[in-house]
Amino acid sequence: MTTNLHSNLNSLAIVILNWNGKKYLEQFLPSVIDNANGASVIVADNASTDESVSFVKENYPFVTIIQNEQNGGFAK
Repeated sequence: MTTNLHSNLNSLAIVILNWNGKKYLEQFLPSVIDNANGASVIVADNASTDESVSFVKENYPFVTIIQNEQNGGFAK
């Protein structure tokens, strides 16, 4: 069975875990979006205090943001 990658992109998501990484989002998020090829881009924020969330909301309103109330790290 052959699967066409491009036909499955609607069910593909790129999830970026973030904690106070605004400088990294500024640097790398544009490239992620440019290469997402239709996949959803999600930023899961672990209670950042560095304006990461407002940066994404203002500059990339189409990116889904999950705002966690506390920093659960990678495991939660």
